[in-house]
Amino acid sequence: MGTWWLELVGWVGSAVLVWSLLQTQLHRLRVINLVGGAVLIFYNAVNHVWPMVGLNVVLAGINVFYLARMSREKHDPRVYTVLEVAGDDTYLRHVLRVHEADIRRYNPEFVHDPFTGHPSYLVLHGDETVGVVLMHEADEETAQLLLDWVTPRHRDLTPGEFVFGPEGPFRRRGFRRVLTPPGMVEPYYEKLGFHRAGDAYVL
Repeated sequence: MGTWWLELVGWVGSAVLVWSLLQTQLHRLRVINLVGGAVLIFYNAVNHVWPMVGLNVVLAGINVFYLARMSREKHDPRVYTVLEVAGDDTYLRHVLRVHEADIRRYNPEFVHDPFTGHPSYLVLHGDETVGVVLMHEADEETAQLLLDWVTPRHRDLTPGEFVFGPEGPFRRRGFRRVLTPPGMVEPYYEKLGFHRAGDAYVL
């Protein structure tokens, strides 16, 4: 066995690996898992535990593969679909109900009803629903968001760019200005070109 510091390295690597499995965001999970695996590759190589070296090399390769794919897909409009649905759509209401706790955690001022008549959008990754955007028309050129929510798994991949980008539904509907919900927790809008206006953001 190695010296005490080497044993500490092994424990740290194992702790990082366990911590990675507690992440809800896919990108963060992969990155932390890769770091933990790299530490354990070093630890097991020094201790000549070659089966564990081989295992962690394979796991590191898998993480690198998926991280590279996430990077390619992050800005690929072919990967995400923005689907407009009615404000009282049954499936939309199901999504809001199932994820109500997480929605309210990041959108504490969100009010569930009523949305009849307001444009509503589901963001899909393949056949998986990864986001919901609800809005109403403040005026002919301004859209006021009521809700902008993304599932924890895709929260660090910012699929919102396909809603608010040049090819998104807001541009197609002729809006020249988008206002975000006030009081949103951990907003990501600056990445998409929004600027802060009080406790909200404006595009």
